[in-house]
Amino acid sequence: MSSRPADSGSRRRPGRTRLLTGALALTLMGALAACGSSDESGSQDSAAQTSGGAFPAKVATKFGTVTVDEAPKRVVALGWGDAEAALSLGVQPVGASDWLAFGGDGLGPWAEGLYDKSPQKIGTLEPEYEKIAALKPDLILDTKSSGDQTRYDTLSKIAPTVGVPKGGDQYKISWEKQTTMVAQALGLSDDGKKLIAGTEKKFSDAAKAHPEFEDKTITLGSRTASAWGAYVRGTGRVDFVERLGFENSPAIEAKAGSAFSVPVSEENLDLLDADLTVMAPIGVTAKKIGSDPLFKAVPSVKKGHSVVFDDKNISSAFAMDSVLSVDYALEHVVPLFATALK
Repeated sequence: MSSRPADSGSRRRPGRTRLLTGALALTLMGALAACGSSDESGSQDSAAQTSGGAFPAKVATKFGTVTVDEAPKRVVALGWGDAEAALSLGVQPVGASDWLAFGGDGLGPWAEGLYDKSPQKIGTLEPEYEKIAALKPDLILDTKSSGDQTRYDTLSKIAPTVGVPKGGDQYKISWEKQTTMVAQALGLSDDGKKLIAGTEKKFSDAAKAHPEFEDKTITLGSRTASAWGAYVRGTGRVDFVERLGFENSPAIEAKAGSAFSVPVSEENLDLLDADLTVMAPIGVTAKKIGSDPLFKAVPSVKKGHSVVFDDKNISSAFAMDSVLSVDYALEHVVPLFATALK
């Protein structure tokens, strides 16, 4: 699964953009989304851009083209990272979902302090529709979510809803596509393009600085209290490493389905093997993964070519994959990968 404080009815550019089939997918997402929060934080008018935007704005989605007739003033951001995408463009949502249970305003350390007034917290997998309606939104962002038709239909009865793009079901959308869609909906396409270009350059610079990443295979895994899994192409985490030159594990891709991850049984943990194996703990400690005898027996782990995230901020930035969090992830994750490959 976000920019600077803005005056009501105006927008200020952020001074900086610092920079997981079936049951298993639900388990992993559920663990991350345990924050289906319903904090009563009040509401506010969004600091939406009210001039210079291109309206009516049109956004192509899986559900058809969504038209936003005028600059939205009350935005509700429900998708994974949608609030950060809006904030990066100077728009403060009046309601938002806290997918990674950050608490507070629902933002990671790379985006703290970007709200003038805290947004109303909305549930994640099961958003409270009555609470959303009570916020009287004129735009709902749900670009990075399950892509469920019923969810979309219910939301679109409340306000124009920008859902997942074609092929974007099960959270399969990159920070780049997300930023593009959110910027279009807000009438700020040019600003979105500038943000994307700046972030892409940072990826390019990181890749050039680490030619050893090129064509190396990588497995991006996770462990919950009850299951192991690995992420597949089309998800933010895999997109992140592919931009650096890595190739997602062919063995994992061979098992990919429509979900954002595939299950890995304890009897088959060697499936996690690659030139580099990266693991994220979800509801367990990094030590529980690193000390597991079966994990330690994976060839890449035995060679020392593995990373187990033990810093929640780093793991969260890598997982969030928003235009704001990837900057932080590049700064902190890339050195870990480089060291593990030596």
